[in-house]
Amino acid sequence: MAHSKDEILAGLAEIINDETSLPAETIEVGKSLQDDLDIDSLSMLTIMTDAEKKFGIRFDDNASSSLVTVGDVVDYIANAQA
Repeated sequence: MAHSKDEILAGLAEIINDETSLPAETIEVGKSLQDDLDIDSLSMLTIMTDAEKKFGIRFDDNASSSLVTVGDVVDYIANAQA
C-alpha cells in the first residue's frame, strides 16, 4: 500500500530522529540533509536502509548523491512506491 507524502515525511522524521536525535518536528521538506540537519554520509546510509524497510522500497546505488533535501527523499520514496 502506498503511503501519502505526509505519511512518508512523518515516518522519515522518525527515522532521522532515531539516527540523529533531532526532534522529529524540526524535520521539514525544505531542510537540507547536510547543511540544515548535519547528516553525514554514514548516517544517510542508515536512514536509507531504515526507510527501505519501513516503506518497502529500494534506493538505487547512486540515489544518495541526488538526495539533497528532506523533500527529495520524500519524493524519491513516493515515486519508488508507485
